[in-house]
Amino acid sequence: MIAIIGAGRMGEALLAGILNTGQDPAGVLVSEARRERAEELRDRYGVAAVSAVEAASRAETLLLAIKPQDMVEALNEIAAALPPGRLVVSVAAGITTAVLEKHLPPETAVVRAMPNTPALVGQGMTALAAGARASEEHLARAEALLRSVGEVLRVPERHLDAVTALSGSGPAYFYLVAEAMIEAGVLMGLPRPTAERLVAQTAAGSAAMLRDSGEHPVLLREAVTSPGGTTAAALRELERHGVRSALTDAVEAARRRSAELSEG
Repeated sequence: MIAIIGAGRMGEALLAGILNTGQDPAGVLVSEARRERAEELRDRYGVAAVSAVEAASRAETLLLAIKPQDMVEALNEIAAALPPGRLVVSVAAGITTAVLEKHLPPETAVVRAMPNTPALVGQGMTALAAGARASEEHLARAEALLRSVGEVLRVPERHLDAVTALSGSGPAYFYLVAEAMIEAGVLMGLPRPTAERLVAQTAAGSAAMLRDSGEHPVLLREAVTSPGGTTAAALRELERHGVRSALTDAVEAARRRSAELSEG
């Protein structure tokens, strides 16, 4: 039995992904504080909507998709209902495995995960880190669940702040670049729908090449850049404006903020 506690956008993405792998809805529980939202998910997916305490008492694996500021209260609510040997997987940003373990029974295995929003369309990138009591079997179970919404990578927990800065926050960087490119196209006279379609497919195709070709980004960039051509002129302007160093500084700022949140 699997339970998802917290049914916002990420919680629903995980629910849909798990069911798309062939999981029987009868083996999935959903807990959501908002009654109308719980009923909506029950009707849409055919799963049972229960209280957090009931979910904790019945499920072998719990996925916690709760806002970080609500996590400790939720942990304290379910702790007494957790039988020994349960696996708890948290996707809340900034909540360390030490915090999770502190508020759960000592026999509970904990795995911390950092997904990103492309999980909503089955193209997520999730990094997993094991708590002190999580075994290889626990990690494999968590990995199988989260692979339902995209790619999964195991990392030591000390790297999760960097993961948050790169892939957790990363979609926003790409959207900012896409927004700027679309606006440039409109400025040059393209209809907005045309500019949006050109940029979206260019981004999707470029990402696919980066993922699937095995080539370093430098080689892929050079393959587009003819001497004295249009791309070379554009790249010269990007370098002149310090885009590379700005991105490096932005990712480092996100890492620092993630570390601050993890420290409470």
